[in-house]
Order: sequence, then C-alpha cells, then structure tokens
Amino acid sequence: MTDHPDDRIALFIDGANLYSAARALNCDLDFKKLSTWFVGEGRLVRAYYYTAVVEGEEFSPVRPLVDWLDYNGFTVVTKPVKRFTDAQGHSRTKGNMDIEIAVDMLELAPRLDQAVLFSGDGDFRRLVQAMQAKGVRVTVVSTVKSQPPQISDDLRRQADAFIDLADIMNQVGKPKAPMNQGVARTLDRSDRA
Repeated sequence: MTDHPDDRIALFIDGANLYSAARALNCDLDFKKLSTWFVGEGRLVRAYYYTAVVEGEEFSPVRPLVDWLDYNGFTVVTKPVKRFTDAQGHSRTKGNMDIEIAVDMLELAPRLDQAVLFSGDGDFRRLVQAMQAKGVRVTVVSTVKSQPPQISDDLRRQADAFIDLADIMNQVGKPKAPMNQGVARTLDRSDRA
C-alpha cells in the first residue's frame, strides 16, 4: 500500500457503507486483522468506526460489533437513527454519518500523513480533495468487483490510491459461516448412527 513505513495513518470506517461492500462480495470482515494489516503499513494513529444505532431496541445486531470495536482500540462514533415518515406515509429511518467522518478527518489532518477512508460514497469526493490540500494522502477502500460496484467513480478518481476490498479479503476477512451449518451437523450425526 505505501512505501512510507513511518507514515502516520488513520482509518475512517463508514460502517454502513463498508458492511454493504462486504455483503456485496459475500464476505465478512475481521476487524482485528484489518487493524493489524494497517499497522504493518505505517504508524496507526487512530482507527475510527462510524455507525448509527437504533435506540430503545432490546437487541441491536450492531451492538456486539460496536462493543468489541470499543474494547479493542477503535474509536467508535455513534448517533441515534432518526425515524421519519416519507411523502407516501411510510415510516423510514435515517442514520447518515458523513458529517461526523468529515469533521474528524479534517480535525486530525495536521497529525496525519495518510488517511484511509472505508467508503464508496461519492459525497466524500470533496472531503478527499480538502484533505489532499492539507498535504494528506488519501486511500479509499471499497469495491468495483461487485454488481453493482460499491464505489463512486468520482471518489475513486479523486483518491491518491484505491484498494479494492476484494483484493485484500485474504488478509482482512474471515470465512463466512455456512447458512445451514446446524443441518449439516445433524446429517453428519445421523450418518454415524
């Protein structure tokens, strides 16, 4: 990724966007491997993970991940999901983290050599340009190897470097659990009987 082993690097992970890219590739991420991989590329200053959370639910599928990240060196930035009714009367939710990502990147820019943005959202093109103007190289991680591609062409062109998530899954991914693992175990036991 870099020829600068002393680079001060920070990771900025758009949780929802990265989840969509990994799902489009039919992969699961191992965040421990992910942070370790980037530590090998330079000096990891900070690793941020951004996600919206639904408040008031007894169980949130994102809560175990958020807790694990928080206990394992990631700076987790959350905000509550907002509920609204659209023009057709349907209940919708919104949990965009773009502003939080932009503010944190710009605030940390003076202490970075490289920012790694995990998102394919084209709205970040201008943010990448602003970081570059401050002397920070920006690498974007997403994928073009899914249908449809998960990255905006404008964002990919603006970035100093692009890493396709599909190309690094061997280093930062984990095997996806088979859907019918319980059925396979049951069949295996019955074969032995």
